[in-house]
Amino acid sequence: MNARSEPVLRRRVGSHTPTSGGLAKAALPYVDAAASEVVQVYVSNSRGWALPAGNPTQDALFRSGCAERGVPVFIHASLLVNLGSPTPATVERSAQTLAHALRRGRAIGAEAVVFHAGSAVDAGHAETAMRQVREALLPLLDEAAAVEGPMLLVEPSAGGGRSLASRVEHLGPYLDTVDRHPMLGVCFDTCHAWAAGHDLAVEGGMTATLDALVAAVGADRLKLVHANDSKDLCGSTRDRHENIGKGNIGEAPFAELMRHPATAGVPVLVETPTEAHAGHAADIATLKRLHP
Repeated sequence: MNARSEPVLRRRVGSHTPTSGGLAKAALPYVDAAASEVVQVYVSNSRGWALPAGNPTQDALFRSGCAERGVPVFIHASLLVNLGSPTPATVERSAQTLAHALRRGRAIGAEAVVFHAGSAVDAGHAETAMRQVREALLPLLDEAAAVEGPMLLVEPSAGGGRSLASRVEHLGPYLDTVDRHPMLGVCFDTCHAWAAGHDLAVEGGMTATLDALVAAVGADRLKLVHANDSKDLCGSTRDRHENIGKGNIGEAPFAELMRHPATAGVPVLVETPTEAHAGHAADIATLKRLHP
């Protein structure tokens, strides 16, 4: 089969989805209303350390409902997770939160758990921070491999605060820290990359950034994309999402994103501002329109 006749690997498009009121009860109607083809949820408070057990009935209904719709599931771990923190209690709670998210992921049929790369906070703590990442992640990754998932996906930050990985080239050393374990993949967030200084808005900027990502981590590590425009300027280190085409990145770079070989077959999620279902439905429709 020649290159012209090869089928295009479809990028499923969906959104981060609310679960307040019950995982299946809240999320499945939202998935349908927004025409989501992939879903991401929190399984604990996004800004807290409490680790709820979940509701087995809702878990089963959510898992079967997503399976019936053919919708892959991803979990985003609490935003407090920081394996590089100089505070031992934070590191311990971060590891516990990831272990909890992986357990919940197995219960609801999730493919992976996304977590932020973290920060050393203090300049003199950077080397120790990376040792902490290794010590915390390797047992989790080994256990995930033993029970066949879910994977963990590291998401570079928006930069600032002694980040352990913000620009895509930082992902190579991060993966090396855990010996490029096969259960650690990558989640690429466009707003984070823009905030960290990747100029996605210039023609070819998204393509160049994704090329650099592949050079740093390999062709098969990218497992999820967070497609978010930005309210702020390139290099701001500020993580404030905007609707697709309404922010400083603009719509054209997202067409590059949807055409790039690295994203072929990779799910794409929006985490953009929304009221009810309207905002996510519009952004999902935009990304589907930009799909080749």
